Amino acid sequence: MIVLSGAELVLPDRILTPGTLVIDGGRIVDLRPGTSPGRMGGSHPPSLFAFHGHYIVPGFIDVHVHGIDGVDTLDSGDAIAAIAARLPRYGVTSFCPTTVACSPDALRAVLRQVRHARETPGPRAARVLPAHLESNFVNPEFRGAQPLSCLRSPQAALNPASKLPRPARDNDDCFLASELLSEIEAAAPDVGIVTLAPELEGGLDLIRWLTSRGHHVSLGHSGASYDEAVAAIAAGARQATHLFNRMRPLAHRAPGLVGAVLETEEVAAELICDGFHVHPATIRTAIAAKRPSRVMAITDATALAGLPVGSSASLGGQTITAGETAAYLPEGTLAGSVA
Repeated sequence: MIVLSGAELVLPDRILTPGTLVIDGGRIVDLRPGTSPGRMGGSHPPSLFAFHGHYIVPGFIDVHVHGIDGVDTLDSGDAIAAIAARLPRYGVTSFCPTTVACSPDALRAVLRQVRHARETPGPRAARVLPAHLESNFVNPEFRGAQPLSCLRSPQAALNPASKLPRPARDNDDCFLASELLSEIEAAAPDVGIVTLAPELEGGLDLIRWLTSRGHHVSLGHSGASYDEAVAAIAAGARQATHLFNRMRPLAHRAPGLVGAVLETEEVAAELICDGFHVHPATIRTAIAAKRPSRVMAITDATALAGLPVGSSASLGGQTITAGETAAYLPEGTLAGSVA
């Protein structure tokens, strides 16, 4: 039996200050106010640990993480398993491996890794959830660090017969949009979230296609108007990817995607809570509008998370560098977080 006492315990409805937490057989068996271990049963004395001045929180579930400690989800080998093994030391106990726009071959490879990591989890690794594809179907004008050469039209993906024959595969960027949907269908149980821009031609149809197959559609990297965002929500979108980042700002006469998400109960909003991507006051405003139950703190962590400032790593094959507050492409484009 293990007793952790003196910390501030973060509970669903309050913070217990100070509190004592009791673990027996790998499970939490008691929570109580104060620092006294109380009476303990069993034949062996409990192991007592004082955590005054600390918080004890539930394990984090990060639905948007690209990498950690130099490993990117799109790296070859066992990248997903390696990320899963590294995340618990940062408090993350479950995560959605997140990809940037990539070729069908790269997508197939990472989804195979996701399947393998889910079927054969490491003994002390974070639980691998179905992947988050921050996908090929985003608005080029709001792409951020998404590789432009990999972006495709939802309309072309859904109607491949109307397009030109398959191009010669002389490089990874030369592929049809429909090939991406084929990979998603082939690995359906391992694809959880798909980010897309609903204003693109065929965007609403792609939302319906994805949701009809059990995938969770998230709106992001988008210049959608308020009306376009409302139509996307009506079509089945139920999430917003890193709200405020890579979308039109909220304006009093043009609320846009941000306004539609803030007012809609059905839509859960991701927020990058690194203190840089979104100002803390804006985070508080979003939580006030949507309530805590409809806001998800995410890191949007890249492979640079956990590495020193100045380090370099890969983001879907692109070189990124760690700054003081975030990750950047060589030309200075913001490319995710180091949280």
